[in-house]
Amino acid sequence: MAEPVLSVQHLMKRFGGLTATDDLSLEVMPGELHALIGPNGAGKTTAIGQIMGEIRPDAGRILFLGEEITRLSTPARVRRGLSRSFQITQLLEDDTAEANVALAVQARAGHGFRFWRDASRDARLLEPAGAALDQVGLPPARWNLPVADLSHGERKQLELAVALATGPRLLLLDEPMAGLGASESLRMTEVLRALKGRIPILLVEHDMDAVFSLADRISVLVYGHCIASGTPAQIRADPQVRAAYLSEEEAV
Repeated sequence: MAEPVLSVQHLMKRFGGLTATDDLSLEVMPGELHALIGPNGAGKTTAIGQIMGEIRPDAGRILFLGEEITRLSTPARVRRGLSRSFQITQLLEDDTAEANVALAVQARAGHGFRFWRDASRDARLLEPAGAALDQVGLPPARWNLPVADLSHGERKQLELAVALATGPRLLLLDEPMAGLGASESLRMTEVLRALKGRIPILLVEHDMDAVFSLADRISVLVYGHCIASGTPAQIRADPQVRAAYLSEEEAV
């Protein structure tokens, strides 16, 4: 039996009187695309932040590739192969798409982010940067444009390319379809489908068509607590999930 790439065990996080994650446990297996869904305010982004080390849990453990990382810093987790995207893109607006990805390649090589201006002129960085941009389907004609000139959908593609350029052993994707039009969402779905099986992915997403077409397993979070976890067919048929979440989504 394969060991999980990621094991989240009884994670708890409170902000004053609000419980953001409540005894949360889940696993991501090798090659698996595991979706984490739930209504707004369910604690999904807080869970991703705790896995990434940006938020310190009050209780529980996080194991990555068999090693406990609960108290490691975010940079230490990145060095071990964790990478994430955000609901709101976090990119260098004044630099080109290619330079943004080259910076991530440079960081993976162990040089950190201190010399990012040189990244846009280093062929050793630009070649893998181009490969990452190809993976996400951003046309080469857009690579040398400043990020500020890219559309919202192109920025989402670029942010995924930046995450891929770090050489991840697990991708944490926080609403990669947020704000995308129908055609852009379909394009992003196909990009994720091409990545599926090659890199384990924990996907937070509100686009239920994308979730149910992509996920191997789905966990449903409500008020910080996982109420169900299973295959897409099992989740779709679960009466508790339908009552708490899916019926609301289907009504929209």
